[in-house]
Amino acid sequence: MVYSGINHQQNPGALPSYVALMDTTLRDGEQTQGVAFTAGEKLNIAQALLESLNVDRIEVASARVSAGEQEAVRAITTWAAEHGYLERVEVLGFVDGKHTVDWIVAAGGKVLNLLTKGSEKHCHNQLGKTLEQHAADIREVVRYAQEQGLRVNAYLEDWSNGYRDNKDYVFGLMRLIGDSGIDHFMLPDTLGVLSPAEVFVSMRDMRENFPGKKFDFHPHNDYGLASANCMAAVEAGIDTLHCTMNCLGERAGNVSLAEVAVVLKDKMGIRTAIEETHLASVSKMVERFSGKWVAANQPILGADVFTQTAGIHADGDVKGGLYVTQLTPERFDRKRTYALGKLSGKASVVKNIEELGITLSPDNLKKVLARVVALGDSKETITADDLPFIIADVLESNDYQHIRLIECQINSNLNHNSEVALQVEINGRQYSEQGEGNGGYDAFIDALGKILVTIGFELPELLDYSVRIPKGGKPGALTECTITWASQPRNLRARGVHANQVYAAILATLRMINTRLHGLQQ
Repeated sequence: MVYSGINHQQNPGALPSYVALMDTTLRDGEQTQGVAFTAGEKLNIAQALLESLNVDRIEVASARVSAGEQEAVRAITTWAAEHGYLERVEVLGFVDGKHTVDWIVAAGGKVLNLLTKGSEKHCHNQLGKTLEQHAADIREVVRYAQEQGLRVNAYLEDWSNGYRDNKDYVFGLMRLIGDSGIDHFMLPDTLGVLSPAEVFVSMRDMRENFPGKKFDFHPHNDYGLASANCMAAVEAGIDTLHCTMNCLGERAGNVSLAEVAVVLKDKMGIRTAIEETHLASVSKMVERFSGKWVAANQPILGADVFTQTAGIHADGDVKGGLYVTQLTPERFDRKRTYALGKLSGKASVVKNIEELGITLSPDNLKKVLARVVALGDSKETITADDLPFIIADVLESNDYQHIRLIECQINSNLNHNSEVALQVEINGRQYSEQGEGNGGYDAFIDALGKILVTIGFELPELLDYSVRIPKGGKPGALTECTITWASQPRNLRARGVHANQVYAAILATLRMINTRLHGLQQ
């Protein structure tokens, strides 16, 4: 039989009905370049994995790393014992006589994940031992661990290469230690070299040659195949997979817990214990503590994966959920958003306006859409938080064009006055002028005043100047500048919106002048 990648559809009875997930964020994930969790961070992540996500098992550390690491493990095991999770907390250990076992026992642990050599090259070249010698050492550690009350699982390190290079060695190791009382035999694709077809064939071979043994699959993502490899392992009958939050792990990382849980459910009809509504919150916790940020387009967890950018997609959602799949944001306690920019259509803008509880006339809606597209086309980043500024700006606009900005170049530096080269059009005639001032806006006013005096227009007194950015605004967010000018019978207030604060003030000023010029021509 050749692995098909889809044969679970034809033969669903061959699949396990439930797959357990072992999360190794706190052990293998900590091998990510630059990641080192503090004891407090480890405890918080462990609590979130077990209580919020309901992960079946967690691997929290490597034994004998440091006294501080032992204290971190002790904090986790103490909490776990109080809450009934102790048997689900595991620690990686080594074939080193009594040392690892004593370290784990002192830390309050109950489960040892013993790192053995799953390839002949590792056994001979790294340990300098024969298969029989290594197996004898393993059995001795297992015996001592059991005497100390520990349950033992065994990693067959570099199993994927070991099986490919000399599976007789792998089978020989299994025969020599298979009856020693080891619970799970954990088969890692240590260097992430396997394809789905190779996973299926090798896993099926292991299960057929060692019936009754419990096998876990531990994938790495060096070829970007880790999720597909998990599917292949399950098709071969494996019912326990190892993963990490946010794909943390050495080199290209481990398989994503979120992706595996969702793929098993949606694509294979297999149950896990994972509480999907907590995936995003736990992911963010791991982001903060690890300093490694999830890519915006990472499946399930990325900031953009529930954002529609193209207007046609928003339109399809409005007209019957035409672009909705099983991966709904509500499923993961998230919300669908509609991006604003040059690709936005009317439906995208409408969806965002509905969220604000605002109603616009068709004409104003058209103006808002035009403004959003224009800003997006100029490479401005438009967010839903910017939209109220755009709407307010549009609603305030009378679209007078007596004065129009053609060009405005501002040159500012730390120790000298700012300079402006200004070009405007007033009633069809172009004017150019230079200006200088103690800031970009002051220099603009200097240049503008020189132009306006030639047409007999005097700038009114500026009474108030205020600047706002959206709540939670980020660099690149729109800026709203509101300026109040002295006038009769009442003062004039004008608003300008732009990503650059100075240009927002310039737009507000031109709006005021347009209003005044319009009044003078009536």
